[in-house]
Amino acid sequence: MVDAFHAPASPPHGWTAPSALAVAPPRAGRSELIQQWHERCAALGLSRVERPDFDPLQRSDLAVARERNQRLFTHAAPVMEMLLEQIVDTDSMIVLADTTGTILHSVGDDRFLQRANKVALTPGVSWAEHSKGTNAIGTTLVEETPTVVHGGEHFIHANNFLTCSAAPIFDPRGEMLGVLDVTGDQRSYHQHTMGLVRMSARMIENQWLSDDYGNRLRLHFHGRAEFIGTLLEGIIVVGVDGKILGANRSALDQLDMSIAALRMQSLPSLFGITASAVFDHFRTPLPTPMMLHAANGQQFHVSARFNGPQRAVVLDMPVTSVEARMPTPTHDAAAAAAARPPCPLAQAPFSGLRYLDTGDAQIAATLQKVRRVINRDIPLLILGETGTGKELLARAVHQDSNRARQPFVAVNCASIPESLIEAELFGYEDGAFTGARRKGAVGRIVQANGGTLFLDEIGDMPLPLQARLLRVLQERNVTPLGSLKSIPVDIAVIGATHRNLREMIDAGTFREDLYYRLNGLVVRLPALRERSDLDVVARRILLAECPQDTPAIDASVLALFKAYAWPGNLRQLANVLRTAAVMGAGESHICEHHLSDDFLEDVRRVRPQAAAAAPAFASAPAPAPSPAPDFAATQAAYAYAAAAPEPLPPPSQDAEPSPAAAPSAPRTLGEAEIEMIRSALAAADGNISVASKRLGISRNTIYRKLRWNKAG
Repeated sequence: MVDAFHAPASPPHGWTAPSALAVAPPRAGRSELIQQWHERCAALGLSRVERPDFDPLQRSDLAVARERNQRLFTHAAPVMEMLLEQIVDTDSMIVLADTTGTILHSVGDDRFLQRANKVALTPGVSWAEHSKGTNAIGTTLVEETPTVVHGGEHFIHANNFLTCSAAPIFDPRGEMLGVLDVTGDQRSYHQHTMGLVRMSARMIENQWLSDDYGNRLRLHFHGRAEFIGTLLEGIIVVGVDGKILGANRSALDQLDMSIAALRMQSLPSLFGITASAVFDHFRTPLPTPMMLHAANGQQFHVSARFNGPQRAVVLDMPVTSVEARMPTPTHDAAAAAAARPPCPLAQAPFSGLRYLDTGDAQIAATLQKVRRVINRDIPLLILGETGTGKELLARAVHQDSNRARQPFVAVNCASIPESLIEAELFGYEDGAFTGARRKGAVGRIVQANGGTLFLDEIGDMPLPLQARLLRVLQERNVTPLGSLKSIPVDIAVIGATHRNLREMIDAGTFREDLYYRLNGLVVRLPALRERSDLDVVARRILLAECPQDTPAIDASVLALFKAYAWPGNLRQLANVLRTAAVMGAGESHICEHHLSDDFLEDVRRVRPQAAAAAPAFASAPAPAPSPAPDFAATQAAYAYAAAAPEPLPPPSQDAEPSPAAAPSAPRTLGEAEIEMIRSALAAADGNISVASKRLGISRNTIYRKLRWNKAG
C-alpha cells in the first residue's frame, strides 16, 4: 500500500522542530483509504465511542514481553533517545511496540506523556487495531508499511487529539520485529516527522543486520558512491556458498525486489561475480569500491565488509579458495590476539555444536547425546529455564544437519496471541478472517519446508491447537486457514520449554500424544549457576561484543559473577557484559565500577548473607592450590543447614572435623562447601539426587566438589 504521507528517508538540511513549522497534513487521496481502515475496525466489532482501555498487562507479563523483545529494545533504545533530541519540546513521544501491538517502551515530553496516559498510550497496553481501532501502530502492523494517522482519522474519537507516524521494523529475512512510532498533539503535525521515523527504523534494522551477520560477507552498495556508508546504502549478506542470506530495505528498494525473491539469488546471478573475486579485490590495503552491474543493467558502487575476528570469514568458507585472499593481520593485531586468554568459544565464529562445547561436563554430555540423533529424523525436545540457550542449541543442531542450507524458522508459542497463533503457524488464504492480509500469508510451517521448525515455549501452545499440530507432524501436510488444499512439508522439528510437560499432561493442559511425538530425545540445559564454565562463556560474550580489543575480566568481577545465582541465565549475563563493555570502552579490563548499579545491588544482597553464615572463615587464607569456590553451592549449603528441622547426623569418619568441634582449625570457603555437602549426603543416606535437591545444586556439582577434595 502506498502511503500519501511518505517523506524522504532523511530530514532535509535546516529542518526545524515540528512545533515551529506546523502545517495541515495533505488530504488528497486519503478519504477512501481511511474509509477502508474504518470499515475493517467496524467489522471487528469496535465502536467509535469506545472508552480508553486502562487494563494493561500485569507487571510480570510486561516483564516477560520485554524480555522476549530484549534484543529489539537493545537496538531501539539508543535510536529512540537520538530521535527524542530531534523532537524535544514538541508535545510528542516516541513509542516502541512489538508485533502484537503491545507498547514495550516510550519516551517523550513529560507533559505529553501525562496526556497520552489518559488514553492508555502507555507501556503494557496493546494498540493493535482489534483493540484501539485505526491508529498508526496497529494499522502499520496490518499494512506492513509506514503509516500516518492524523486527528479525526483515528477510529476511536478519544484519540482524535493525536497525530501518529509509525514505521515497521523488519529483520534481514523480512520478518517483522515491531513498530517505531512518534505520536504528538495533532496541532503540531509536521510532514517531516515520518521521514525521521522511517530513518530511525532503518537504523535499527541495519544494526540488527550487522548483529545477525557480523562474521559474514556484507556488500554495501549504491548507485552513487557518496551514499555508501549512509542510511541510503543497500546492504546484502552473502553466505559461504554465494547465496544471498538477507538484506536491508534500501537494498530491496534499489534492486526492486522482495526479500523472498532476493533470497532466491546468489552473488553470481545478482551481480555476475563470485565471492572469491570480491575477496581478491578487497585484499589490498586500500581497496576502492567495485563497480558491479545488476541483471537489469543497473550500475552500483560496492564496498565489502566482514567485521569481527580477522579470520572469521576464513573459518566460515573453504580454506582452499579464501584463506590466501584474506588481509594479513598487522604485527600489533597478531600480538594483541596472542595476548588474549585462551577461550574455546573465541577461536571461531558460530559453527554448530562444537561452538557450544565450553568445558562444562553437563553441556558436553548433552552435546554428545544430540550428535547421535542428527539426521536421523528423531524429534528433539529441549528443557531448561528461560535464558539457558535453548534456541542457540536448536540453531547449532540445524547448522550441523543436512538441512543447514535450508530455512531455520523459530516460533515462540508464548509470544503470539492465542487468536493469531493458528494463522501464524499454518498460514491463511485471502479473506480467511476479518483483518487478514490480501493474498493471504504463508505460515511458519511452510516457511520451514526443507529445513528446521523450532517451536519455542511449546508448553504455552493452546490446547485446541495442539491437536492440529499433532496432525501436521503425523501427516506432514499443512492446510492453511480458509483453504481446502493441503501443502506437503518436509521439516525437522525441535521443541523447547521451561515448563514441566508431564505435570501439564496430568493437569490436562498438554496432550500426551503430542508430547510423545515431540520427545524423541529429551535433553535438559543446566542453569548458568549450575555450570562450571561461566568464565569461558563470559569471555566468549565479550569477544562477540568487542572483537577487536577484547577486554579481560577482573578477578574481583569473576568472583562476583560466581557469587550470583543468575536468574536470567545466559541472557542476563550477556546483558550485564554488554553494558560493562560499553562503560569500559577503551580499557583493558572489565572492573566492578563498569557494572550496572542494579546488578551490583543484587550481588550485595547475596554477599552479606554468605559472610554472616560463615564468620569463622572470613579471614582464613585459602591455600594456593585450592580452586575458586562455587559460591552458589556454598550459599545453598548454608541455607540447607539453617533450614534443617533437626540437627544433622555426624559426617562419615573420613570427613574433616566441623568448625564447632575444632574452632581453632583454619577453614577455607571451599572446605566449608565440602563439609556441608557431606552432611547433606549423610542426611540423605548417600542418595546424591536427594542431596542435590535439598541443597539446590546439581548432581554434577556434588560429584565435582567431592572429586576435587579427594584429589587434594
